[in-house]
Amino acid sequence: MAKWGMVIDLEKCTGCQACSTACQMENNRLPGENYQDVLYYTEGKQPTPQLKWFPRPCMQCEEPSCMHVCPTRATYKTEDGVVLIDWNKCIGCKYCMIACPYGVRFYTDEKPLVEPNVKAVFNGDRKLSWNPPYKGPQQDAAKGIGIQPDGVVSKCTFCYHKISKAPKGTPDLDPANPELVEYVPACVRTCAPGARYFGDLDNPNSQVNRLISDKQGTRLLDHTGNKPQVYYLTGAGAAGSAVPGTRAAKA
Repeated sequence: MAKWGMVIDLEKCTGCQACSTACQMENNRLPGENYQDVLYYTEGKQPTPQLKWFPRPCMQCEEPSCMHVCPTRATYKTEDGVVLIDWNKCIGCKYCMIACPYGVRFYTDEKPLVEPNVKAVFNGDRKLSWNPPYKGPQQDAAKGIGIQPDGVVSKCTFCYHKISKAPKGTPDLDPANPELVEYVPACVRTCAPGARYFGDLDNPNSQVNRLISDKQGTRLLDHTGNKPQVYYLTGAGAAGSAVPGTRAAKA
């Protein structure tokens, strides 16, 4: 069984937000609700501050604090290492949102992040919170995939509706491979500079494992003990080279 993980090369990332847009369309997100967020900030003082950016998906942690605090066990971890939410069990208590150190979960009924409120324009039915004209066919409440109902929490699923159908034993889901491209997460497939890699962290021959080893992959806020399955590659000169919460970022 694979243990899926992602590697993001900050030397290649240009902050273009193609990942955010692709994910939003693939997963029927509301405007402003980005499973694949790109955070912008500045370093240095006037007159020459530097613009920096940092891509931040769900970390799909090995020891997810969100799962440990869930009173209904709606948040769970699959055998292939992905953290999902069963909307049939979620009661919207938001404990998981408080426990997550990465701020990557969304609650349905909160005030819209971007106006106008498109949910008011594209009204949903009793089962779904809204009915966008561009919605995809995938809908699986037990895995938190598709358009969520009211009163539940949602998050990035690593495009589980795609990766779960990949051929068994696949070390890497490479968008350049025409036989595998349909199984690749939307953010990885759309990344213009090729800064994202996706594969099996338990396979010693996978590209993600080689990159983590050869380029000293770093995990975000690793001191929390969550053990993220998303790794960052940093390097001198990278626009977003300092991973927050690491020694490099504090130096």
